[in-house]
Amino acid sequence: MIRQAKGKTPRRLPPKKASNSQKDPVGVYCRVRPLGAEDEECCIEVISNTTIQLHAPDGLKANRNGEFKETQYSFKKVFGIKTTQGELFEDVAKPLVEDIIHCKNGLLFTYGVTGSGKTHTMTGSPGQGGLLPRSLDMIFNSIGPYQAKRYVFKPDDKNGMEVQNQVDALLDRQKRDSQTTVPKTPTTRRIDPEFADMISPEEACKADGVDEDSSYSVFVSYIEIYNNYIYDLLEETPIDPIKPKPPQSKILREDQNHNMYVAGCTEVEVKSTEEAFEVFWRGQKKRRIANTQLNRESSRSHSVFIIKLAQAPLDADGDNVLQDKNQVNVSQLCLVDLAGSERTSRTRAEGSRLREAGNINQSLMTLRTCIEVLRENQMCGTNKMVPYRDSKVTHLFKNYFDGEGKVRMVVCVNPKADDYEETLLVMRFAEMTQEVEVARPVDRPICGFAAGRRQRNQAFKEELTRRLEERGGPLDGESPTVLNQLLQSFPPLPPCEISGPNDDVTLPRLIEALEKRHKIRQMMIEEYNKTANMLKSVLQEQDSNLLSKENFIQEQRGKLGEKDKMLQNQKNEIDRLEKKSKMLEYKIDILQKTTNIYEEDKRSLQHELESREQRLQREMSEKRRMEARMQGIVTDSKLKWEKECERRVNAKQLEMQNKLWVKDEKLKQLKAIVTEGKTENRQPQRPSREKDKVPAKRSASPSPVPTGPPVRPLHRRSHSAGGERWVDHKPNTNVDLDTVLQPNLPNAIKVNAPSEKALSKCDKYVLTHQEVASDGEIQTKLIKGEVFKTRGGGQAVQFTDIETLKQENPVAASRKRRSSETGPDGEPKEGDWTDVETRCSVAVEMRAGSNLGPGYQHHGYPKRRKP
Repeated sequence: MIRQAKGKTPRRLPPKKASNSQKDPVGVYCRVRPLGAEDEECCIEVISNTTIQLHAPDGLKANRNGEFKETQYSFKKVFGIKTTQGELFEDVAKPLVEDIIHCKNGLLFTYGVTGSGKTHTMTGSPGQGGLLPRSLDMIFNSIGPYQAKRYVFKPDDKNGMEVQNQVDALLDRQKRDSQTTVPKTPTTRRIDPEFADMISPEEACKADGVDEDSSYSVFVSYIEIYNNYIYDLLEETPIDPIKPKPPQSKILREDQNHNMYVAGCTEVEVKSTEEAFEVFWRGQKKRRIANTQLNRESSRSHSVFIIKLAQAPLDADGDNVLQDKNQVNVSQLCLVDLAGSERTSRTRAEGSRLREAGNINQSLMTLRTCIEVLRENQMCGTNKMVPYRDSKVTHLFKNYFDGEGKVRMVVCVNPKADDYEETLLVMRFAEMTQEVEVARPVDRPICGFAAGRRQRNQAFKEELTRRLEERGGPLDGESPTVLNQLLQSFPPLPPCEISGPNDDVTLPRLIEALEKRHKIRQMMIEEYNKTANMLKSVLQEQDSNLLSKENFIQEQRGKLGEKDKMLQNQKNEIDRLEKKSKMLEYKIDILQKTTNIYEEDKRSLQHELESREQRLQREMSEKRRMEARMQGIVTDSKLKWEKECERRVNAKQLEMQNKLWVKDEKLKQLKAIVTEGKTENRQPQRPSREKDKVPAKRSASPSPVPTGPPVRPLHRRSHSAGGERWVDHKPNTNVDLDTVLQPNLPNAIKVNAPSEKALSKCDKYVLTHQEVASDGEIQTKLIKGEVFKTRGGGQAVQFTDIETLKQENPVAASRKRRSSETGPDGEPKEGDWTDVETRCSVAVEMRAGSNLGPGYQHHGYPKRRKP
């Protein structure tokens, strides 16, 4: 086969890289499954194709207004109970499949409570294929004619792809064909009835704009995340039914492009939808067997089915894949079926099963936390770290939230009333997820070869075959070649037989014929080169023209795309404003109802306030009458007691004057007795008659006391004070009582706080402590102790004695206790210590711990009373 010579073509400029400011929100869709029974209570109502309303079931606690709270949630689109699997695929998964064919990644996961229809939405059933089989079918319908042969692309175990040459790929295919366990072609397999007829031929679809000058291969992998461990469901491991061994968990790693992948995960190359879905079903069966042997629930684990599409451009001839690893683009679509998000109390699990359920809920909680942090960072402008590494699910897909592809979520809900509380949590999470924006993925650069290489190569082959057939192609078993046809165009060779040794004619004639043939060959080569160069220049000119036209078409498509985006944005804005208008109308209705309720409450409160004000006025008037009445009673009582007090004071004064007169008489008699001895030597006088005596006039007031020299106030000195030196510790908080009797400590060092320096110079220590006694007066305690040295060279104090100084106001008559014993003349006995006033007029000294025993001593030092 004659091939065209490779010529240099201008490299196509890569498209402009999207800026980071271009972001798209996470697409969140809602699907409502039908009720299990017709008479079952429903808590969800589909209001429109974008809004649902959630109302509390009967028997649930009402709010404070006595009404059940109804909430509405909006989504990008809501799919009711009559929605088919094909309609769901058209709106949700088809754009992601188109992106993966155009070298962009995608993430689609289902979220909801157990039994809400997540697995049915993702996998489907015979005749009702879900998102997964439909995505596979669309991929193979789109790239079917352009698939590379098996083993041309080979994974490099580092989340990348290598391109093998034809020889290595052929050897791998022969090795695969020699294995008896693997069928040679997918058409000879008997299809498993469990996944047969998933998609009808009428529902098949394909993507537009597939690059015909590229070669494609599809690889699938299937993993399970259970209890925060990753397991490969396609790994070929022997299963022992007697002693089952737990599967080996996988680890996450980061490739050279900082994308996360499962290290050592099995990637199977598939060539058809049936083969790909058979691989998926093989992983499903392995998952069921493992769950049965290990007593696990499939609904408590996350399943991830990864579709990788490797594509590389054809070479300049359009015949083979370009042997350049940098030109290989690998895009992937992850289909995730998350575990049920119900509470652990509803699972009724115990022991290890309860802990595993807690781990599953923890992974879902980590997903919610990541979404919350992303939302807060975008709305508030913060830069908090997103905790992707707290869970394997979020760590594996963190690149998608960082701008490596589109993210879409299908929220599956069960409208039955039993799932109301769990559904409410799911709705709140979905509402929060819609507010997160993900950076738009950047278009990847493509090869700069001219477009249409595959078609030109195919046309060249067809034209060459046609020309060979016109020149007498293969007929009746003959197979002439182009070389034979070229040889027939040369002049015939003369006879080559030499008659003898003297034959000088044959050889020169043969040489002349060969020279003619050589000249003709040289002329044909020159003609061929001229034609080839001319064809090459024509092809280059056509390539340049085609490239310019393609660039112009790309520009026009870009402008058209911008216009479409503008229209779509305007449409989205209109939809958003309509939703906002409906929401505001709903809020206005709610506020109107609330206003009416508040108005009624206001009227009732005003009526109650008026009644209370009237009652308060009546009470105030009654209070004023009572005050006037009590004021009269108080005035009367006051006058009465003033007269009584005046009468008692006069009586008391008279009694005291009588007592003073009696004392004066006794003193006079005592004076007469004393002075009697002095007058013995004198001449006795005649005693006066009684009748001659003039009775002394009784004074109305006591006689004045003769004044003498002022008495020097005495200082009370502690009996324990000797010749030792004291540390007198008086805190700054003590109050100066200004009493006559004060402790007198000679040679004392006065300090406010004890120090080792002061203690080392003294032998005794006394602390003056003041406190309020039970009768409300200030009580002073002198806490005394001895100072001695310790073994460590320091000073220590051992308390040995406590002196208590009490001071009392004699005016407080209610706190006095008079003695019941009196003298014959009505006066208290002298020396009697039972009187409170007498006992409180002396200081009491008591040794610590003596309990009023032998250490109890009386000292007649009278205290100075307060004026």
